[in-house]
Amino acid sequence: MKRIQVAERNRLRNKSYKSAVKTLTKSYYAALGEYAADPSDEKKQAVDASMSAAFSKIDKAVKRGSIHRNVAARRKSKLAHARKKHETAS
Repeated sequence: MKRIQVAERNRLRNKSYKSAVKTLTKSYYAALGEYAADPSDEKKQAVDASMSAAFSKIDKAVKRGSIHRNVAARRKSKLAHARKKHETAS
């Protein structure tokens, strides 16, 4: 019985972290799209802030054991690559 309760608790915690990572990633891509459409300092700061928040949440999810460190590295690399692609285009 206790294992079932522990597993359910951990599943919900992992789900919460994964959901937060997805949400922050989507907001990062939205900010990046706005910056690509109209490059300005304000939008660049918004991209920086959303990227920082996404990286932080990804690292925290790894620390808590919700996602594997290689998955985190791949996701962070993908975010950085998208930003670099937009910076060279602008």
